[in-house]
Amino acid sequence: MAEAAQPRRTFLRLAGIGFTAFLAGCQTMVPKTAPPVKAPPPVEETRPVGPGLPTDQERHRVALLVPMTGANAAVGQSIANAANLALLDTGGAKVRITTYDTATGAAAAAQRALADGNRLFLGPLLADDVRVVAAPARAAGVPVVSFSNDAAVAGNGVYLMGFSPSQSIDRVVRYARSQGSTKFAGLMPTGLYGRNASKALIHSAEASGGSVVSLQTFDRSPKSLTTAIGKLGEAGGYDAVLIADGGRIAVQAVPQIRKAGGTSARILGTELWATENTLSASPGMNGAWFASVPEAMYRQLATKYRARFGRAPYRLASLGYDSVLLTVRIARDWKVGDRFPVRALTDSDGFAGVDGAFRFGADGVAERALAVHQIGTGGISTVAPAPRGFTK
Repeated sequence: MAEAAQPRRTFLRLAGIGFTAFLAGCQTMVPKTAPPVKAPPPVEETRPVGPGLPTDQERHRVALLVPMTGANAAVGQSIANAANLALLDTGGAKVRITTYDTATGAAAAAQRALADGNRLFLGPLLADDVRVVAAPARAAGVPVVSFSNDAAVAGNGVYLMGFSPSQSIDRVVRYARSQGSTKFAGLMPTGLYGRNASKALIHSAEASGGSVVSLQTFDRSPKSLTTAIGKLGEAGGYDAVLIADGGRIAVQAVPQIRKAGGTSARILGTELWATENTLSASPGMNGAWFASVPEAMYRQLATKYRARFGRAPYRLASLGYDSVLLTVRIARDWKVGDRFPVRALTDSDGFAGVDGAFRFGADGVAERALAVHQIGTGGISTVAPAPRGFTK
């Protein structure tokens, strides 16, 4: 990803409705002294609603498939609340969104949504649910815009809005390479995330003219982590090390890396660090870099969300908000009664939202414009802003 990219005029025109509506909504936030509204506004329906849904002649039916009960209910409710806010902020006059609970069975939720005449699925959240929903949706000609980040379920009618670890790694590695790092090492947790992170590190380092000199895996136990760190320098020196895990592991690892030979190595992280607000309290993390979506607009959304619902949103709530922005934008040129215009999803100019610019590639995975952040004693700052759009 280029360090700086000039947005194309067509991109700004395409994205304008999302940012204009959201900014307008932010300017009319409920004052902090106002009593919070505990329930979602009545612009969104939640199944069941009785023997049948009202017949729409003026609005497109869109299904929001998220867990509303069970272990992930709080995340699903947060996504649904944010989707409601997006409808309010945009007017949403041409879109009716109905929520279906995937926790009681994703297959059943999908069948109900199709029977109700929905022409677009927003969600599900979990990759396993995407696998279940994809086949009946595809048979009905209904695209799935999922909140998962598992690339294995993308394609053939499924589009992923989730934040891609490989893109985060690519962005921070390329930035580190541009700042002089050439020899990269990696600390990778065992499991699928670690394996994918290892592949991403190797690809990004080599593609940017660097090399990976050491990759070590650990099982998150203190002994395993210490052993892995001790082996990092066996193949020679390194000037940057990627810790492909959360902040808790990074805070434990960095002092050991310094003692084990990585005295001046730049510490790199993944998108997992974006939600951890305590990293700057650890002196060892000072100067570390990680890449994630830009946070400024999300912070405004979170403020507005707390004012309306009386609690903080989950970070993934922004996916619900941005998926509705995308839907409302496309609905301007979508004739009521027709199938969803799938080709609009892969417009190369992309879309804009709370999480910045994004576009769907041919593989169905959302390519995102990411920023590089630096951890400091005073907090987290941005050292390389996210591009505002895409140039090719």
